[in-house]
Amino acid sequence: MVDYSKWKDIEISDDEDETHPNIDTPSLFRWRHQARVERMEERRKEREEHIQKKTENLRLINETKKKISEASPNSPDLESLKKALADLEKEEKLLKQKDDDLKKKERQTPWNVDTISEPGFTKTVINTKPARPKDENLTEEEKEAKMKKFIKENEKLLKQFGMLRRYDDSRQFLQEHSQLVSEETANYLVIWCINLEMEEKHDLMAHVAHQTICMQYILELSKQLDVDPRACVGSFFSKIQIAEKTYKDSFDDELEQFKARIKKRAAEKIAEAIREQEEEERKARLGPGGLDPVEVYEELPDELKKCFDAQDVPLLQATIAKMPEQEAIYYMKRCVDAGLWVPGKNSDDEPTMKENAAGSSQTASETTVPSVSTDDVD
Repeated sequence: MVDYSKWKDIEISDDEDETHPNIDTPSLFRWRHQARVERMEERRKEREEHIQKKTENLRLINETKKKISEASPNSPDLESLKKALADLEKEEKLLKQKDDDLKKKERQTPWNVDTISEPGFTKTVINTKPARPKDENLTEEEKEAKMKKFIKENEKLLKQFGMLRRYDDSRQFLQEHSQLVSEETANYLVIWCINLEMEEKHDLMAHVAHQTICMQYILELSKQLDVDPRACVGSFFSKIQIAEKTYKDSFDDELEQFKARIKKRAAEKIAEAIREQEEEERKARLGPGGLDPVEVYEELPDELKKCFDAQDVPLLQATIAKMPEQEAIYYMKRCVDAGLWVPGKNSDDEPTMKENAAGSSQTASETTVPSVSTDDVD
């Protein structure tokens, strides 16, 4: 069955040709048309402002929830954050009601000569058959494989998009390479930003970060409208170029927060890399007993350190002889476990020399210590 009711009320004031003879008919039609165009423009602005408020409200809700999850139970700000979240959720319900009211008003608005010939199928395809990708059911391994394949096929294009500067260029580029409008692109740009910050390319990081936020805004808009993100490319770039101050301020604020998070994460990764490198070096120099020669050397009494620094075996023997027996055994065993001393198989073996990883004023590669038999120390 075809519903013909949508055509029963059509505003055709421009086409009426019966007017009072004393009225300038062309002027009347122009005035009526102008008034109708102004009404349509007001409704369009009302819809855009409503979408902007919904987007901003959702951003604030997510941000507040994140702050609540990160706050400690005894934080003095916890109650105020919960109250702010309740207010935002209340506002979300009002915006939902407003959304329904706008849709109802749009359905009840009569068609006219300006809207009756609008292409309806484009709008229908976007709204009634969304093709927004759904990756919720993919495993972590599948997501990783998908990401690797995407980067392998599009890395050159991803770098080109990250280097663009003008909004019009970005819009045209994404429309020509629509496969880039995806979560994978946003993830790639985030990783690229972190790597640039770690390389201390701060200006370039800031530029790529701007492109990252543009992509994230497009993806967020597609979630709000429940449509394929590729359908939101034109809308976003048109909106950001003529955006009101509040919308532009919101975008800039999100960009600054993102750059701050990138700098923090880059610093964390550098610290992690340093710790890993230090741990690898420590493991590489561990002695046969699993002790670090640097740590063992630093714990030695000053008189024993002098023996190692001078590489003087007789001095070492004399020094140990003066020490209490248990103390001498303790330090000697630690030196053996750390590889600072290599005991001989028997008392007739000649002492061997071994590089000492520890050293006070000398570097690891410069310092050597004598290796003697346990019998020599006795």
